[in-house]
Amino acid sequence: MTLTNVRVDGDRLWRSLMEMAQIGALPNGGCGRLALSDEDKQARDLFVRWCREAGCEVTVDDMGNIFARRPGRDNSLPPIATGSHLDTQPHGGKFDGVYGVLAGLEVIRALNDAGAETRAPIEVINWTNEEGSRFAPAMVASGVFAGQFEHEFAWSREDAAGHSLGEELGRIGYRGGQRCGEHPLGALFEAHIEQGPILEGAGVPIGVVSGAQGQRWYDVTVRGQDCHAGTTPMPRRKDAYTASARMAIALRDIARVHAPQAVATIGQVEVIPNSRNTIPGEVRFSVDIRHPQPAPLAAMDDALRGGFAAIAAEEGTEVEIEGIWHKSPIRFDEGCVDAVARAAEALGYANQAIVSGAGHDACQVCAIAPAGMIFVPCADGVSHNEAESAEPDDLEKGCNVLLHAMTGLANG
Repeated sequence: MTLTNVRVDGDRLWRSLMEMAQIGALPNGGCGRLALSDEDKQARDLFVRWCREAGCEVTVDDMGNIFARRPGRDNSLPPIATGSHLDTQPHGGKFDGVYGVLAGLEVIRALNDAGAETRAPIEVINWTNEEGSRFAPAMVASGVFAGQFEHEFAWSREDAAGHSLGEELGRIGYRGGQRCGEHPLGALFEAHIEQGPILEGAGVPIGVVSGAQGQRWYDVTVRGQDCHAGTTPMPRRKDAYTASARMAIALRDIARVHAPQAVATIGQVEVIPNSRNTIPGEVRFSVDIRHPQPAPLAAMDDALRGGFAAIAAEEGTEVEIEGIWHKSPIRFDEGCVDAVARAAEALGYANQAIVSGAGHDACQVCAIAPAGMIFVPCADGVSHNEAESAEPDDLEKGCNVLLHAMTGLANG
């Protein structure tokens, strides 16, 4: 049968999103489901149940990635897949990642409703620890899948309490038997809220994502000397916090030099000994820098390292900069990008090309399989925040584009 007139059920998609949002619900309307927490296990269990009710075969690999497959006419073909993640930031929203997983499930449900077949299998995936807020770095399981990280490295990642990712996979029952990376993929699409203001500002419901910014993550440690706050003269201080504060301003200025596309963020800070009347002897903080072009990103790295070292010397402190993750700028597969654009045009939805400012699992998987992304607007561009919001109509349109992009490849 022709799939031209098949559409998703937007109300059902919204109900699924709202039911999932009850797991780890926070007081201000958001969600807190850190990777491999008890809340993440509940979300995974619900997703698996829904997939099995939709007639899917569910498998789990040894990084906890969940694959739910709807058979095709020729199951020897690799599946055309979609997916994202169910884990959230500590104070996350209802849509980041979750929309991409449940949009994939809605594609399968819509095909079931229509009694439609595809030549290749259709698959929806939940990737483990995309956020990286509990176990750094981000996108670690899709990174293992794509050969970017070794299994042992990923399993050894620890949270602040010393629990390893591998141990927590076993604890919640999601360390599967399939070797991560041995699961075939014909192509991967990921639907996602934009997490920025561009689409909303343009009044356009569909972003055809051409690629993503490069990123570098660092852990920085500044060491000075603990000393009495009242008795140590200012010229004799080795104040790790003052040095760190100057580094924060320098980082902002580095990003401004490479405006408007560069961004730089310090998101985590630990002050030691963290006592009101003691000069801080050590400060640890994270750094995240991004740019869509490799040369400016490299220049930002050079400026950061040189600038931080100069500040540390001026303040009588020492600085250690550990690069913990680096992702070069990427471009998605032209065939997948075209499939998204064609689907949006065929459905009559206004659309525009866009580059992702955030990292996503598709940005890892594109190293080994054709990949593309679909963006939909979110209110005021706010994400990683309980106030994160998206319109049901936009979510439905993005899911329809996803359905037609996937089935176009699956039947090609």
